[in-house]
Amino acid sequence: KAQQGDVDGAIALYQQSLEIKEKIGDALGKAITLAMLGQLLADTKGDKETAIDDYLSQSLTILQKIGSPDARTVQEILDRISG
Repeated sequence: KAQQGDVDGAIALYQQSLEIKEKIGDALGKAITLAMLGQLLADTKGDKETAIDDYLSQSLTILQKIGSPDARTVQEILDRISG
């Protein structure tokens, strides 16, 4: 959806996905969805504060907790956005 220009629609779908992943206890899926949502907000909406505080930081915490190598990627996104 975001590639088609419907950023708000993409955000809504990510939020739906996030709710589902929380309900089923999919920690990795939740973390990846949080990261994608945060990156989308920062890159398309320019809302870096919300992206970092509400999504990317939470994603990084989850990924580090479960020992996922994806934590490095999220850290790189955070560094790019906050840099």
